[in-house]
Order: sequence, then structure tokens, then C-alpha cells
Amino acid sequence: MPVWCAGLNPEPCVKPRTLAEWLDYQQGVHALGVDLGLDRVRAVWERMDAPPLARHVITVGGTNGKGSTVAFLEAMLTAAGQKVGCYTSPHLLRYNERIRIAGVDASDAALIESFERIELARGEIPLTYFEFGTLAAFDLFSRAGLDVAVLEVGLGGRLDAVNLIDADAVIITTVDLDHVEWLGPDRDSIGREKAGIARRGRPAIVGELDPPSGLLEALTAHGASVERAGQDFWVERSVHHWAWLHRDDTRLTLPDPELAAPVQYANAASAIAAVHTLKLVELAELERIAAAGMHQPRAPARLQPLGGDPLLIVDVGHNPQAARALADWLDAQPGGRVHAVYGALSDKDVGGVMAALGTRITHWHLAGLEQDTPRGLPASVLAGVLHQVLPRAAVDTYPNVRHALAAARASARFGDRILAFGSFFVAAAVLEETAR
Repeated sequence: MPVWCAGLNPEPCVKPRTLAEWLDYQQGVHALGVDLGLDRVRAVWERMDAPPLARHVITVGGTNGKGSTVAFLEAMLTAAGQKVGCYTSPHLLRYNERIRIAGVDASDAALIESFERIELARGEIPLTYFEFGTLAAFDLFSRAGLDVAVLEVGLGGRLDAVNLIDADAVIITTVDLDHVEWLGPDRDSIGREKAGIARRGRPAIVGELDPPSGLLEALTAHGASVERAGQDFWVERSVHHWAWLHRDDTRLTLPDPELAAPVQYANAASAIAAVHTLKLVELAELERIAAAGMHQPRAPARLQPLGGDPLLIVDVGHNPQAARALADWLDAQPGGRVHAVYGALSDKDVGGVMAALGTRITHWHLAGLEQDTPRGLPASVLAGVLHQVLPRAAVDTYPNVRHALAAARASARFGDRILAFGSFFVAAAVLEETAR
């Protein structure tokens, strides 16, 4: 095992060479896994000369829907012939997924070269694992000649490393309870934190029909030009298509999004609003571009069907708001019994997730995640919560996702569905298992 350098990188030491070694190294550079604030990451970025990332930058924040909204933006702008860079987190199977340029994940070699530049620049400044990755995205985007960079906020907004960049427009998808130990105990507090990505005089797209007052008040205080779903733009759904409308009398008739779940109309509408307000495409072309963006946006594990009968579906929903969206989708897609393969982290509202789905789940197959991450909950803890929330629920517990999935497949009948969700660790394990 290499002996990592630390602090001022004293010699002698063994420098990381492979991507895996770099990622291991980054885990030990900073004592804290999360250290919100912009001072350290700003200092390093300024040492790297802080070049512009792209001609336009769109930052996407919110509790849920960020990844899907980024996917819609990427699909639309690519259809318009623009070169797009996307930064998202966390990844599912490979770290490289976090940084994508012109539809291609960053290579190991590109990431390693970027990490070397960051390491040279940071000197004595400690960076977290997430901050290393964010700076790598900035660095690679600045060298790629991008038309548009799309940045997904990692945690909150105001103090997240992504907020180092002054975006031309921001999207705040939804605000709900998550990461309360960092962001605050209620929607108003969390909304104020998420509003911190907005800039004075620049568009701030609010994708939620009923946003918390704290969000709106903070956006006003920041001087952002707010565009709200349901007031400045809205959705009209029909049987085989939907329409996006704007207060300036723009009307687009569009095919249904290929991403499942009713909530995806709101995510698509917010993405269109950002493209519209920044005038990234000609108005005469907007309907064609938006329609193209409804097809095959790249957002794995967002109600992703993996085939088979019983049908296996994987989703990264991990909080009560996401679970309510899953419930809406199940209600809109009646069918056979639903088997849940569920695992969660210790900072999540497990009871709220279970209550949101309720009796829609026929049988819970609970998977322990403590072998995947120190934050993972054992299946026995999940079962204890389930018995409190849904005393009559059918449940079995398993040491990991692989065993829970195998049991769900064994007990499900033709016409049933298996819904695997609750954490990126669950989604990753299911995708790996089905790829074998």
C-alpha cells in the first residue's frame, strides 16, 4: 500500500498514480468528510487562475430532481448542436460519471492530470473529496471549449463548492427535508440555503409549485430575477403530449418525457425555462430542441426499467419527497404486486420514506448497507422502523443488496414489479448485479 503524503506533501512519500489511488488519497487530505465553505476551494481555484468554464453556466440545486433536470438540459442543448459539460454527484458505478464532456465521461488519464494540477496548486490547503472533484470539473471544463457548463449542487447551495462559480442562471427544483443537520430543520431554512446559488440580476428558475417562503424571500434579497413554475411558466398535460407555456405567450407542444414519473414534467419544464430565459437557442427552434430533449436524457437509476418479468425498476429516491414521487408513479402505473428492495443511510428519514409508500409495497426486502459505507444502516434497524410505521407490513431482512434482490426475484410472480431504491448504494449494487 502506498504511504500517502499529507499536509505540505513532505518527502519522501509515494505519490498516487492511478485514479483509484488518487481517490483513496483524497479521503485522507481533510479530516472531515464534509466541510462546507468556499474560502479554501476559492483559494485553490484562484491559484489555478480561475479561468471561465464555458460561455454560459447553469447551476442546478434543490432537494430532488437535480440529476433529471441536468439530463434534460444536456439532451436539449446537445440537440441544439452545443458542446455541453455536466458535473453531477454522486456516481453510480464509476467516478468518471461525475464529469461528462460532450456526452463522454472523463477518462482516468484526464482526471489524474487534473488532480495533479489541483495538488500542485493547493499546497498546504486541505480539500475534501468532494472539493477535489468539483475543482477537477472546473479545470476540465475550462480546457474543453464548452458552450454551456451545467453544474449540479452537491449539498445545500450557499456554502457548496459548486457555488464558487457565478452562474448565468440557476434552477432550484424542489425544497424538502434532507441533510437537516447541515441545512436547517425546516423547509424555510433549507430554502434559504439553496437560494444562495442565485446571483443579482440573473435568472433563478423555481420549479416547485409551492416553494417555501424562505426560498422566495432569500431569492428576492439576493436580487435574482425569479421565474416560478405555475406563475411565469407552466405545464398543460394531454393524453399523448404536453405543452410548456410561458407568460410571454410562448407555447411549445412536446412529446411526453421518456423519464418516468409525473414529477419529470416539472423537471423538464424548469430545464426549458432556463434555456428560454438565457436565449440559448432561437425561439423558432425552441420547440424542436425541447422535443428532442424529451427523448433519452441520460439519467440512470431514475425509475430506470431493467427488464424482465417480474419487471425490475431501480431508482435513487432516498427521502420522503422522492418516496412521494415514487408513490405517485406507482399510482399512475397500476399492476401486480410490488416488492421493494430498500436500503438507506443513517442520516435519512427512513420512517418518512416508508410512510410515503405505505401499503403500495406488498413485501419489503430490506438490505443492510453497513458493509458499503460507515453511514449505512443495518437491515435490522430498517425493520424496526418499518414495524413502527407499518406494523402489518410483510418484511424480510438481508445482509446486503445482492441477497435482498435475489430474494425479491425468488418471491415475485409474473406481472409483479420489483422496485429497488433508497440509496445510490442500492442502485449501484442492482446495476452491477444485472450487468453480470
